[in-house]
Amino acid sequence: MRCSLCRILPVAGLLLGLLPLPAAVAQTTSPPSAPTESLFPLPQPSPHVVLQHAIGLTDVTVDYHAPSVKNRVIWEGLVPYNQVWRAGANENTIITFSDSVRVNGKLLPAGKYSFYVMPRSDQDWELIFNKVTTHWGAEGYNEQDDVLRLPVVPETSTHHETLLYWFSDLTTTSAHLNLSWEKKTVSLYLNTNAQARVLAGIEQAVAARPNDWQLLAQAAEYLVRNNLSGEKALSYINESIRLRDVYTNNWIKARLLASKLDYDTAIVYGRKAIKMGDKDDASFRTQLPTMRVALIEWQSKAY
Repeated sequence: MRCSLCRILPVAGLLLGLLPLPAAVAQTTSPPSAPTESLFPLPQPSPHVVLQHAIGLTDVTVDYHAPSVKNRVIWEGLVPYNQVWRAGANENTIITFSDSVRVNGKLLPAGKYSFYVMPRSDQDWELIFNKVTTHWGAEGYNEQDDVLRLPVVPETSTHHETLLYWFSDLTTTSAHLNLSWEKKTVSLYLNTNAQARVLAGIEQAVAARPNDWQLLAQAAEYLVRNNLSGEKALSYINESIRLRDVYTNNWIKARLLASKLDYDTAIVYGRKAIKMGDKDDASFRTQLPTMRVALIEWQSKAY
């Protein structure tokens, strides 16, 4: 028979940590492993933003993640000088153009580009469009894949806690695309080929429907309003009047002639348009005061 002391020693060894625990006991007492990612939705520190705007007939999209300052030093701190920066957070900032555009006067073909910024302390910054859009930020960036590099002078601005892309100075053919963060803003001037596309569309439509007086008048109206292709506008409006002589196309011709400084003939067609207008036509009544003011102005310039 084993002595009682022999039975007690192993138990005491376990209690004092002198002997190893059995495998089954060790497994039940090990701490649980921490999860590698959240098992429930959480807000992103740098939220995802998609900004889209039409400039003329061209769609421009900026897809980025927007970090915040959070009391950090941004320039020459979080964002080092003389290094390529992703111009946002997380994945690449992606800028897409549905048609070719001119960026600060330089031609950039339609397509999707990674957008980078090279900030500097003592000289112009550089804005970079790169053809590789699958990198994580600047990791794997290669200057040989740059499609366009542009120098730009950053401007001092009011404080922007969260990085922001925004459009300004919009026209039918152009706009500024701005990037603001902390107290700096950089801007790109975008100019599209909207007018060339419209002119091509007008010619195509007129060729398909040469006897449509309303289409011809609309084409002439666009050209007159945008001061484009005066001779073509004159041929369109003359043909429109030949097909159907109404106040609307006569008024377009009057304005076209005035834009060519032929005020005497403009007055003739302007008076004709007013005389032909139907006083019961709401559209005509709305235009009539403007027509009369224009006639007075043309008379002052003609005589």
